[in-house]
Amino acid sequence: MFDNRFKPQARNLLIKGARPVGFAQPGLPPVLDVLVSADGAILDVAADIAADTAKLVEAKGAFISPGWTDLHAHVWYGGTDISIRPEQGGAPRGVTTIVDAGSAGEANFHGLREFIIEPARENIYAFLNLGSIGLVACNRVTELQDMRSIDIDRTIAVIKENRDIIVGLKVRASAVISGGWDLVPLKLAKKLSRVLDLPVMVHVGEPPPLYDDVLGLLTEGDIVTHCFNGKQGGSIIEDEDLYKLAEDAAKRGIILDVGHGGASFSFDVGKAALERGLLPNTISTDLHNRSLDTSVWDMATTMSKLLSLGMGMEDVIIASSTAPKRAINKPADNLLAKGKPAEFTIFDLEQGDLVVTDSQGARSTLHQTFEPRYAILGAEAVTAHRHQPIAAGEPGHKCPSCGWKS
Repeated sequence: MFDNRFKPQARNLLIKGARPVGFAQPGLPPVLDVLVSADGAILDVAADIAADTAKLVEAKGAFISPGWTDLHAHVWYGGTDISIRPEQGGAPRGVTTIVDAGSAGEANFHGLREFIIEPARENIYAFLNLGSIGLVACNRVTELQDMRSIDIDRTIAVIKENRDIIVGLKVRASAVISGGWDLVPLKLAKKLSRVLDLPVMVHVGEPPPLYDDVLGLLTEGDIVTHCFNGKQGGSIIEDEDLYKLAEDAAKRGIILDVGHGGASFSFDVGKAALERGLLPNTISTDLHNRSLDTSVWDMATTMSKLLSLGMGMEDVIIASSTAPKRAINKPADNLLAKGKPAEFTIFDLEQGDLVVTDSQGARSTLHQTFEPRYAILGAEAVTAHRHQPIAAGEPGHKCPSCGWKS
């Protein structure tokens, strides 16, 4: 069954001259054409397909990968004070699937679904926040003060009613959120995850609880987001015991997610981990309105940062496409097979210098950047490009592909 968010188009779509990467699908031509039906299904993949009457997308040797999937973003625009519109980090940026990471709790999930997820061009899923109010007033009004913040019965009911959209539970395990409540919220989330057979995504940050203790509670399929944060007491490179716990967690099948954000990614931590062979399983932005024009920008720039720190190009693509899909139990194999829904990103890897920062303000110069050209959603080809950030106080600019004024 095809995702009903692929908007039906009147004509077939033909992608010509693209180089496949990240599919792990044997027998693909080094340069290929992809024919997509008007209803979004792949009709043919071959070295050369006649254009006929199909709409034509000329890749001109650009790469084609499974659609970029941002495992951690915040898109409950209007429902929280931190969220952006999906199109600000979605298809016009090359991202075909977005996972909202706990913007909504049980009390306001219905609005996220009706007003954001269902109308969106992109595929959007959600981790439901353990706290009933979610991130309504993020870091100003905590969603996890004490047990009055959590309604277990209603949380279970909302998840059961929205299994097609809700892919897990989100809990922020950090002193700035839960004060001295320590591990109790995570323990509750883990209990619910066992009852509902869903993973937990846990935000790690300022202790308590300790990052060490968080890892000890997680099991295979759970997700640690902000895995390479540089916060005091929460950095895996300032504590050898914690680093070994992180290595052990990865071996146990716990997913290490970048979750860059405005305060949660360090070049030094990422570089040190990569040099020791500890790679993130998934790359995500934690994109929100406080990180959009500061440290994060978009998915392509975040991917480029990991490339610059030593991850291989194909590893970066997998961590940004099929790995996050697997993390939320969505199809991730044989994505170029006939009959499969067409969901791809067409991009270039460009040479040139770009100065960027991490969440601590450390600067780095990227010499290669991922540059999205199209997001393919069914038979729809959305023109894409990297976000162009603006400095505080400067007049906004209008994005030519999504129309959004920064």
